Formats: sequence, structure tokens, C-alpha cells
Amino acid sequence: MLKLRSRQKNKLATVLCFALFLIWACGPISEPATPPDQNPSTNESLIADSAAVVSAHPIASEVGVEILKKGGNAIDAAIAVHFALSVVYPRAGNIGGGGFMIYRETNGNAYSLDYREMAPALAHRDMFLDENGEVDKTISMSSLSASGVPGSIMGMWEAHQEFGSLPWEELVNPSVEIALDGFYLTKKEAEKLNSIREELLDLNGPNPYMKSEEEWAEGDQIVLEELGLFLLEIQKFGPSIFYSGPFADSLSVQMEQGGGHIRSADLESYEAVWRDPIIWDVDEFTFISMGPPSSGGILLAMMTKSLHEMGIGKEEFQSQRMVQMLTEVQRFAYADRASHLGDPDFWDIPLEELISDSYLSERINEINFEKAGSSDSIDAMMLSESEETTHFCVVDKWGNAVSITTTLNNSFGSRILASHGKYFLNNEMDDFSAKPGSPNYYGLIGGEANAIEPGKRMLSSMTPTIVEKEGELILVLGTPGGSTIITTVLQGILNALVFQMDAQSAVSAPRFHHQWLPDVIFAEQDAISEETRNELIELGYTFEEREAIGRLEMIKILPNGKLEAGADHRGDDKANGY
Repeated sequence: MLKLRSRQKNKLATVLCFALFLIWACGPISEPATPPDQNPSTNESLIADSAAVVSAHPIASEVGVEILKKGGNAIDAAIAVHFALSVVYPRAGNIGGGGFMIYRETNGNAYSLDYREMAPALAHRDMFLDENGEVDKTISMSSLSASGVPGSIMGMWEAHQEFGSLPWEELVNPSVEIALDGFYLTKKEAEKLNSIREELLDLNGPNPYMKSEEEWAEGDQIVLEELGLFLLEIQKFGPSIFYSGPFADSLSVQMEQGGGHIRSADLESYEAVWRDPIIWDVDEFTFISMGPPSSGGILLAMMTKSLHEMGIGKEEFQSQRMVQMLTEVQRFAYADRASHLGDPDFWDIPLEELISDSYLSERINEINFEKAGSSDSIDAMMLSESEETTHFCVVDKWGNAVSITTTLNNSFGSRILASHGKYFLNNEMDDFSAKPGSPNYYGLIGGEANAIEPGKRMLSSMTPTIVEKEGELILVLGTPGGSTIITTVLQGILNALVFQMDAQSAVSAPRFHHQWLPDVIFAEQDAISEETRNELIELGYTFEEREAIGRLEMIKILPNGKLEAGADHRGDDKANGY
């Protein structure tokens, strides 16, 4: 049965200002000049007695744990991690993007915060169509027009105003210090920056993310002075410095001169929104996840409820029957996604119907295990989104839990730097359906529910999730991965709760994904045995091997009260705690 919990929220005052604050007053949080562990992931879960953080970068995880050790709560640590990732993990960590947060207090109260980007007032339905009426992906991906109004800073401020305990200045300070003092690149991050070197130079000219002549190498130190000074302003004055005044005007001028659509009025009117989380029960478990404009919670509810009804707990891990079950429920859930889901402020979403027992029973009854299902027989529409998001989890010593997924959309967003602050601008406008009813760049079809409209938030797959067992916190998880996010979270839940894996094994296990169209099972190497693949191929399924699916982060609460944390080996991800 679906349950909804809401929170009334007063509108944040437009102008917020702190007294001048000296950066050294907060004291050092970490030593960013020390090279991080270059191979942070292990084959074993981290076991923590009191609190834990799992994120995409060792430095960010360390920052979060230091905040927790100072007496900060899960929200405090999450804010510090979010800002730290904007420095050390700029491909997805951000101040120029947005995201979603699920927060569960130790008393069981649950909340969700939507700080997703918004279409500016000048945006319009056909803004990415060329003179022939076709979608121009260059404009929607790598131009100033690609950027929606950023929500990350306001989202973190909103979370702090409602639930933070330590001073805002103390939470932003680590990111300021890391940016100004410099940090060392991991091998993966050096390779990523080198891979987009020419594009960054073409779009920005000389910039702090590129050396003048040489390529980056593992262990090189990168200093982001302009970003650090801008973060210092955010530390001192809060979000007002970003959403109003001369810095907002500077972004507006950059947009106007470069053909972008964001203006000062768009920034000043932006609000992070407290929404109803999606909460549902399956057996003794209660799931708390993100509702629209994320599709994550609804699809996760559809799939977990359906799999339970089908008896997933009786199947062996990655067996033929188990793979079929997951594939077929993914097929019909993703087929419904674009036809019915969008920004709830603009689109009437049949939420109750989509996850009702009666509707899911009808879908289940359509499954024939003697042959592969047919995506062509499902009348719905689908769209794609970038996989370059990032996720982190926090549990504090009191049992408060935070699950956050945040993104710029593509890796490094539009790859265009803001003229003031040198932070990356998002290209989230590409997550809208640029031309409803026509194939997008990936050959997938977008829906009317997600058409571009001023003030609208683009549909997402981000699925920050928290799970209770008989009223007690048991699991906190989430992942990046675009359209693979939901199926990755689903498999993480199954691994941890059905197949009884420890946290590290649950996030490390190879994964597979089906999203209705294309009608293909995408599988990591070793995700499904050759024997099982051959059995499924005989039934009509098609496989395509691909590289890493998602980067799952997980904290599992053990019966003895200790925390078991797993960081995905697919990246530089790191679990930390005490």
C-alpha cells in the first residue's frame, strides 16, 4: 500500500546574509594536500561503530566523517560532502547543477527535498530544433542554452535551515580550503580530464582544469583558486550571493552574450521544494524514495512490489528465472515512465494507479516465461539521460540517515565554466523531451509529459532510497547511472535484503539492465553466466555487453547496531566512518 508523508515548508526569504566570517576561524577539516588512496575500493565492507559516509571520492568521504566527529548530524555531513564533491569530483559534484535528497530522522519521520534544475522563463518547447525541425544535440548538450537554473546551493541551504546543527560556515569551509590549497588527482580523474582536454579548451579557452601544455597524471595537484574564492563568498553570505546581486547578474550577462536563457530573475525566483516522498511496504520492509519529478521512486515501487508478488525470494542469484523476472518488470516499468511521468507541477501523474496491486497484477499476468517479452507490444514512450551523476550516503551516530543523488547531467555538464567562480554549468535542459514523439540522439522516443516549458523541472531517474525493516533503519543506498539508476538500486536492494549479501558484495556484484527500448539486456562482464545467457537467447532475449553500470553506494545497519558500508569499486568511491 502506498503511503505519503508531506512536510509544510515556509518560503525562504529572498535575501539572506551572514556576518563577515574569517575562513581560519573554522579551523582545518582535513589535509587536502595529502594524496588520497589511489585505489580506495576494497573487497570488504567498512564496519563502523557509530557513523559512516560513502561517496564518489575519498576526500569527500573524509570531509563528511570529520563533520560527524565534530558533532554534526547527517544533514551537516551531507552538506559538507556535497560542496567537497563540487571541488574534487567536478564531473558530477557541483554547485551549478541540482539533485534530490531523502532524509529519515532517527524517529522515523521521512522527508524528500527536490532541488532539481528548472527551465528558465525564456525556454520554449522548440528551443533545440533546427531549421528543419530536427533536434540539434550540439545546442542541447554543449551550449549555454543547455543549462537549467541551478538548484544545488539553495537545496543545501534549505536542508541546513530545516535540519542542520553546525554553522553553515563550518560546513562549506572544507571545500574552500581544498579548492584553495589544492588536491591530488586520482588516476581515473586525471584520465577523465585528459579525455575532454580539447573540448574544455575550445569552449573556455585557458582554464584551471587544463595545464598549458602537458596532460594530467595521477598524483598531480590541481588548485582551483577562483572556485575556492567563490565558495568563500557562499560560505560567508549563503545562497543570496549566488541567486541575487552582482554574481547572479554576471551569470545572466554571460548567458545573454552567449545565447543562453538564464536571467537574473530566474535565479532570484528559484526555490528548492519539499515534496512528498514515495513510501510503500513490501512484506516487512518499508521503502522511502523520491517522487516526481524523479521517476525513481515510482518505478522502484512498481518493480519491488511486482517481484515480491512473483516470488523473487525463491530464485537463485542471477538464475535464468531471476533474470527473466527482473527483465520483464523493468520492461513494463520503463515503458510507463515517459508516458506518465514528469514535473508534478505541470503534469497530472496517475501515481496511485501505477503502483496499485491491481495494475501490477495485470502487468505480471502479461509475462510469459516460455519466451521473451516484446517491447513493441507495449504502447509507451521512452527517453534517455546522461549517466554522469553522483550519489552519497550518510548515517550519523543518532541514526539519522541521508541519501542524496546530484548531477550536472553529462560528465562536467555542458563543459562550459561560469565566468565568475569557474564552476561547471549543467546541461540538464537535454533531459527534457526536445521533440515529443520523435527519436532523440540515442534513438529513443520522448513523451509529452516531459516537454520543455518555462519553470518546469526535467524528468529524472535519480533514486536516493532508504529502507526500514519493521520500523527500524536497515539500508541507505543510491547510485549514478542515468536510466540505469533505478535498476541498479533495485539490484542493490535485492542483493542486500533478498540474497543476504554484505554491503560491499552487494555494490560490487555485476549488474544488468533493461529499459524497454532498445529491447536489449545490457550486461556487465560476468553479470550472467554463459549458460544462463544461452538459455535466455533461446527464449528470444538479446544481450549486449557494456562497461560499468552505475556506481552504487550503500550503508547497511547490522543487527548489532553497527554500520556496514560498501563503496563501488567501479570508481574511486570510498567508505569512511568511525
